[in-house]
Amino acid sequence: MTLEQQLQQKIALCEAAFNVFPGAVIIHDLRTQHVAYMSEMAAEGLNTTVDELQEMGMEYHHKFFNPDEAMEYVPKILGLLERNNSNEFVSFFQQVRPLGGAYSWWLSSIRIFMRDEQGLPVFTITVSIPIDPKHNFAIKVERLLQENNFLHKHKEQFASLTKRELEIIKLMATDNAATAIAAQLHLSEDTVKTHRRNIKRKIAAKNQYDVVKFAQAFDLV
Repeated sequence: MTLEQQLQQKIALCEAAFNVFPGAVIIHDLRTQHVAYMSEMAAEGLNTTVDELQEMGMEYHHKFFNPDEAMEYVPKILGLLERNNSNEFVSFFQQVRPLGGAYSWWLSSIRIFMRDEQGLPVFTITVSIPIDPKHNFAIKVERLLQENNFLHKHKEQFASLTKRELEIIKLMATDNAATAIAAQLHLSEDTVKTHRRNIKRKIAAKNQYDVVKFAQAFDLV
């Protein structure tokens, strides 16, 4: 019996349960990075079919999932596969959007579903639960994950700031004028103004709100 036949046999045993789970079920083929199966809820959530996903190839991942979150959870999944532990699973939040729709938050959990004759992972199974956007917890998760995304997106900008610029951006974020900053740091006002211009350029800040947001995200204030 081939691996594909074994997979279909295992799916047939579980499919009735998959379709009553309060979450979407997706099985991935690690050899091709394609979706081998998805439950009715998964198809509805993505507004597509397995055949359409397979035609998309690797583009599927970018079309339906936010790549910023993938940078965080993909290494965890790779570690799961490398350890190849039957009892281990990885859980993570991710933004998912159906075809033609907007992103929404889901809580996903993934584990190894099947192995080959050498005992190596071949298929994984993921169960994803949609988070009610009106729930208080979802609002908090949304805010925390947005902050996390901001950190990932701007970490290179943060790393580009010098020690002096970090001192100055802290004072900028608390709405200190160049004159006040110069006095506190014992610098000339022209030097401070130059630093302020360089900081705004580096972090792509258009206004004071952008400066404050950046400083708060990196715990500078």
